[in-house]
Amino acid sequence: MNRNLALEFVRVTEMAAIASARTMGRGDEKVADQAAVDAMRKMLDSVECNATVVIGEGERDEAPMLYIGEKVGSGAGPELEIALDPLEGTTVCARGQENSISVMAIAEKGGLLHAPDTYMQKIAVGPEGKGVIDIKESALENLKRLAEVKKCRVQDLTAIILDRPRHVELIEEVRAAGARIQLIGDGDVAAALACCDANSGVDILMGIGGAPEGVIAAAAMRCMGGDFQGILKPRSNEEIERARKMGVEDINRVFHMEDLAKGNVLFCATGVTDGTFLRGVKFKSWGAITHSMVMRSQSGTIRRIEAEHHFDKKPRY
Repeated sequence: MNRNLALEFVRVTEMAAIASARTMGRGDEKVADQAAVDAMRKMLDSVECNATVVIGEGERDEAPMLYIGEKVGSGAGPELEIALDPLEGTTVCARGQENSISVMAIAEKGGLLHAPDTYMQKIAVGPEGKGVIDIKESALENLKRLAEVKKCRVQDLTAIILDRPRHVELIEEVRAAGARIQLIGDGDVAAALACCDANSGVDILMGIGGAPEGVIAAAAMRCMGGDFQGILKPRSNEEIERARKMGVEDINRVFHMEDLAKGNVLFCATGVTDGTFLRGVKFKSWGAITHSMVMRSQSGTIRRIEAEHHFDKKPRY
């Protein structure tokens, strides 16, 4: 995969972030999401590639654009697969809260798991915890293992968990272990990224979130040297059947990073609202400033990009 594509794709997340950031705090999730989708879809056509959306806004009959199976890009260039979320943290953006991002993972054909739209139990850690975690073990055991390799006490660790009723028992277990907890309302891709940032104060992601977001997070963790595991948690027989049709034969299978995102992988994200890992869009009289990151699994290179966008010299999204 051409390394120059990384900078082309980050332009896509930049435009989606700018568009959705204009809706921040207005309380309308649909408007915020649609703004991001429209901008991302338009910018994707400018990228020299022949790509297929494998994780997007939903099935073709559910989403008018960026639907699963949609062809994007200029039509010329390498065959790629894209997993995307134009606005991860839709509710967060609509409420003007932290950690809303525009995000994409790109791989060569066959590189990304075609994850069904269901739930996934997840665990993620930064580079220090790679090879240590085991999603089949208890939260206490994983915290003990992580504390050992980080040469600290369990009480020094912080787990980041989605604030959902389904996590009541998990939260109690982590509290009983003595670890600290950061509860978040949305955005577990951003939460996984935070595990790889030594300055974030976050050590481990636990809990159940969306399976598509799990694939995107796994791609990021591969680039950043972290670790990720997931198990599908379908909510109905219909979702089980859907997963099997998409090639998942064993519903109880533990998916490791390389199962979810293999081969050469690119990852890019742009902050929409201020967050733990990325600053949000800042509007100026002349345009906007964005803060993004783009990385490649092949080289391990992580680039942080602060870009000035002058609206009088480019399309007004």
